[in-house]
Amino acid sequence: MSIDPRNIETQLKHPSYPLHIFHTVTSTNQVVWDLLAEGNPFPVMAIAAQQTAGRGQWGRNWVSAVGGLYLSIGLNLQITAQNAPHLTLFSAWGIAENLRNYGLPVKLKWPNDLILQGRKLGGIKSETRIKQEIITNCVIGIGINWCNQVPDPGITIQSYSKTHYIDSLETLAAITINGVFRGYHYYLSNGIDNLLRNYIEILDSVGRKVIIEGMTGTIVGVSTQGELRVSLQAPGSKTTLKLPPGTLSLGYGQGEGIT
Repeated sequence: MSIDPRNIETQLKHPSYPLHIFHTVTSTNQVVWDLLAEGNPFPVMAIAAQQTAGRGQWGRNWVSAVGGLYLSIGLNLQITAQNAPHLTLFSAWGIAENLRNYGLPVKLKWPNDLILQGRKLGGIKSETRIKQEIITNCVIGIGINWCNQVPDPGITIQSYSKTHYIDSLETLAAITINGVFRGYHYYLSNGIDNLLRNYIEILDSVGRKVIIEGMTGTIVGVSTQGELRVSLQAPGSKTTLKLPPGTLSLGYGQGEGIT
């Protein structure tokens, strides 16, 4: 499957940004780091038709089949290292909002997934370079299912039967790129608290019951550091836990609204 960069560039809000297209790479994140090491200016964007060692959460690798969108964006920024979770928060929100504007009722699954009808549509993986406790640059990697083969509980945009307005892989790429910059600029202009309110509005698991160490809790949101906030209530007491990514697996449900 070939990707025509001209069809992407005409739909970008910032068409002058460098765009590098590849057929097969190990990882688009690694490609962007390599391009930056060669002296290419920020922002740098790489898209591949296929990945052989895509990077996932918790160091997982996987083969990304032809037919999906595999995209990475390198940004030059200056935020404190402790705010690294903000990268995924603003990227996920911006991409989801743009997809929703095109007729896909996408929601967010903590910590880094895009979901559609309760199934996994895509994921986001951010990587950083830190100097003196400051993130000086980062690469945000995104994978979204277009028409590729996906294992259960995945879903592709082309298999979604309801009306939407995404007509090609190139359009999906432009929507995604514009979404990352939408989220980034909103974050810079309005701050993490306002961004987080918008993020939680489309978080699929708010109100969901979970069991933690034998106690029933209710998911109430996400903290500014990307932690899942769970309210625990016992006779005579109530507390809210903040769980870092990786401490609780929410899994997937079937259909809109996981309970």
